[in-house]
Amino acid sequence: MTSTGRSSGDTADRGGATIARIAELAGVSTATVSKVVNGRAEVAPDTRALVESVIREHGYRRQKKATRATLVEVVLHELEGAYAMEIIKGVERVASEHELAVVLTELHGRHTPGRTWIDGVLARKPAGVITVFSAPTPAQRGQLASREIPFVLVDPTSDPGHEFPSVGTSNWSGGLSATRHLLDLGHRRIAAITGPAHALSSRARLDGYRAALDAAEVPVDPELIRTGDFNVIDGLAHGRDLLRLDRPPTAIFAFNDAQALGVYQAAHEAGVRIPHDLSVVGFDDLPPAQWAIPALTTVRQPLSDMAAAATDMIIALSQGDAPAQHRLMLSTELVTRASTAAPRP
Repeated sequence: MTSTGRSSGDTADRGGATIARIAELAGVSTATVSKVVNGRAEVAPDTRALVESVIREHGYRRQKKATRATLVEVVLHELEGAYAMEIIKGVERVASEHELAVVLTELHGRHTPGRTWIDGVLARKPAGVITVFSAPTPAQRGQLASREIPFVLVDPTSDPGHEFPSVGTSNWSGGLSATRHLLDLGHRRIAAITGPAHALSSRARLDGYRAALDAAEVPVDPELIRTGDFNVIDGLAHGRDLLRLDRPPTAIFAFNDAQALGVYQAAHEAGVRIPHDLSVVGFDDLPPAQWAIPALTTVRQPLSDMAAAATDMIIALSQGDAPAQHRLMLSTELVTRASTAAPRP
C-alpha cells in the first residue's frame, strides 16, 4: 500500500524544507537550525555554514504566522549629505502608507555590507531590503533568498541584469545632455570629473559625455578627464589641477553636485569667476544646488522617486506579487541655472 501522507519533519516540497527536515539533513538540532534561520549569534561558524548550505540546497519554508513584517531595511553607503536624505524621504513616503518602520544601515563608504549585517536582518525579519549604491554579497543574497526576504537595488554600482529587481536613472542621457548644453554654449575644452571607475552610474555618464563630444566632432582630451569619488574633496583637488593647466578648461562637468561645489571652491581660490571664466555643471540636483552662488546648473535625477519606487517593489514582492517592472529606469532632466554661460572670446 502506498502512503500519501507526510510527517511535519519529512517535507521537501516545492515550498522548501521545514526546520525539522533541515536539522535532519544537517545532523544538528532543530534549536540550532532555528537560531540560524532567525539570525541568532550563538552558533559556531562551521555549524552555521553547514546549516546555510542545506538551506540553500533545499530551501526553507517559513511557518505561516498571523504576524506580518513591520519594517523595511535600507542600506546606504553613507548617511552624510542631501543624497541620503532624499533616499530616506522617498522610502519613508511609501513605508508610512503601509505602516512600516524604516531601519537604516550605513556602510561608511563601503559598497557591500559586513558579515554581521545579515544576522541582524534575519533576526528582524523585514518586509524587504533596499540597498542604495551598494549590494549584498552573493552569500548574503543566498541567505535573503532562502528566508524569502526580497531585496531591491537602487542606483546599483554594477549591472544587475534582470536577476535582481533594481531602480536606476538614465545616467547616459544625463551625461549627454550636460555635455551637449556646454557644447551648445560654445565650449570646446570641457573637462569631466567622474565618479569611481567601478560605478555603473559614473561609467554611463562618462559614455554620455564622450558621445556628445563625438557627435560635435570635438576630440576627447584624456588630460581633461579626472577620476573622482563623488565627494567635495576630489572636486576641489581635481578642480585645482585642471585650473592649473597651461590650457585650462572653459567648462567642467562634475559627475555629482558635491564635486561641483568642490570645483566652486577651487575656482574661488584661483580667482576664476563662475560663469564668466568657467562654466560648471553638476549631477543630482540636490537642494543645495539652487542655493550655491551662482546657482548650479545640474542634471536632476529623481532620487526620492527612485527610493519610493523601490519601496513599492519591496511591498509587492513581500506580498508574493511580481513588481510591475523588474528593472525600472527613471529619466533625468537638465536644470539650467546661473553657473553656465558662453565662453569668453
